[in-house]
Amino acid sequence: MTLPESRVAGDILVPGDKSISHRAALLGAIAVGTTEIGGFLEGEDCLATLGALAALGVDIEHEPGGALRVRGAGLAGLHAPPAALDLGNSGTSMRLLAGLLAGQEFDTVLVGDASLMSRPMERVAAPLRRMGADVSTRDGKPPVTIRGGRRLQAADHRLEVPSAQVKSALLLAGLQAGGRTRIHEPAQSRDHTERMLRAFGVPVSADQGDVAVQGKALLQATRVEVPGDFSSAAFFIVAALIAGREPLRIRNVGVNPTRTALLDILRLMGADIRIEALAEAAGEPRADIVVHPGPLHGAVVPQALVPVAMDELPVLFAAAAVAEGETVVSGAGELRVKESDRLAAMAEGLAALGVHVVPGPDGLRVRGGPVGGGQVDSRGDHRIAMAFAVLGARAEGPIVIDDVHNVATSFPGFTALARSTGLRFEEVG
Repeated sequence: MTLPESRVAGDILVPGDKSISHRAALLGAIAVGTTEIGGFLEGEDCLATLGALAALGVDIEHEPGGALRVRGAGLAGLHAPPAALDLGNSGTSMRLLAGLLAGQEFDTVLVGDASLMSRPMERVAAPLRRMGADVSTRDGKPPVTIRGGRRLQAADHRLEVPSAQVKSALLLAGLQAGGRTRIHEPAQSRDHTERMLRAFGVPVSADQGDVAVQGKALLQATRVEVPGDFSSAAFFIVAALIAGREPLRIRNVGVNPTRTALLDILRLMGADIRIEALAEAAGEPRADIVVHPGPLHGAVVPQALVPVAMDELPVLFAAAAVAEGETVVSGAGELRVKESDRLAAMAEGLAALGVHVVPGPDGLRVRGGPVGGGQVDSRGDHRIAMAFAVLGARAEGPIVIDDVHNVATSFPGFTALARSTGLRFEEVG
């Protein structure tokens, strides 16, 4: 339960970036040598990736402070797992591993929890089959069954919808294929995989929406320092804007330009957000984000920003609920096939709190105003739960959020960190 009258301020660190943590472990596993990873996110999703890699024969050593040592097996050094790989709630793990395992010599089955088993997987399976992989799904959903021993051939792929996960899976398969694999996206998605492949010594070309990699590449182990997760920082950015008593500084956050569209959107809504202490490591920019509280106004979100702000849209809708005027988001149909139907979950939750919201097939129209207390169902979705937790700081009464156990998948320690900034929570039931 989130209590009203929270007053946010402080100087904080958020946990390591989930997307970068997944990719660092996966690339370290197929590199030559030992990769050292600092700041690895030890949330349930990333631990699912580590568990799968261990089952594939990769030696992973945990060190104090979230550090890992991954002893690479090389592209051809993975081994058949003793059973199906259970990836919990992690769609990233499933899609990226499908690409990584498509060219291996052994069979693999990928499964997950009830939520993951209901999510679409043909968007990654179909293009992998075009490369010669034997990948099957059940009615388009997991389990994902990969038959080994297939020789992959490079292909040109044109994605209908921008997807960093599908693009990354195809790049991982392309490393094992004969020839040059190229992926074209209608708009740019996150480019963490491209950046990290370069850090591991693999040439990656990128030009006008195309990304390409040459097959049979050799990855060399490296050191990766994982910055703070921008998607985790997003909740505190919005909390500081709508319930701040003085500036909030969030230190060492990844500010990859394919991740920070939320800042552009919030600035369109009048936010005062500053980037300080900008630096770079392993191809990934990082900085301190300093948020000054202040009123927001509604805006029509440019469609070009929507694909690269997809994970942050739930908390953007929370900000829109207290902004003056109407905020309009369209082109976000991808939210319907995340851990939950996030458009429906946010629309129903906002309406339950008295917020005027009009759902559309691929977006929402939210008119800001008073937010009442009440009860909302997060549908077991971590980002929905945290978005309503932030909105509770401006509600006229307590907000009770049901089904919050999956917050640990992306943000272990969220409640304690939020309380340290001034957000007020109580556990109920």
